[in-house]
Amino acid sequence: MPPASSDTPPSPPARWPTWSYRLLMLLGACAGFAAIWVVLAWSSNRQCGWMALLGALDVAWILRLSGWPAGPRRAMVGVAATAGIIALANWWIVAVHLGDVLGFDPLQSALRLGAQHAWLLARLANTPFDLAMILVALVLAAFASR
Repeated sequence: MPPASSDTPPSPPARWPTWSYRLLMLLGACAGFAAIWVVLAWSSNRQCGWMALLGALDVAWILRLSGWPAGPRRAMVGVAATAGIIALANWWIVAVHLGDVLGFDPLQSALRLGAQHAWLLARLANTPFDLAMILVALVLAAFASR
């Protein structure tokens, strides 16, 4: 094997993905996690508020994996993404259960569900434990995403 020549240019340093790629990766991860939460809640017939903690850790992991720059901005993005997972999961949990009662499939139910009705049913369905887990998850997201 011949020795490497000194006139070979060094390979360029690896670049992190672009901003749009990072955002798409985060949105996909949030949607996927919310879907898993909805399926678990629907199959167990509970809200599964503890999933918010796992969602916060998942968001922090995805932010680090996709190369978001560290700092307070990444912490704010982590909290916002975790809140988005919580809102999306609760919306779909309400929609799935309401669709079962009314004879709609989940998509039809989610599209017909109004914001006030979803808010009312989510407040009734979430126990104090679920609400505590949601609050802890938001704090966890802020610290784990920094």
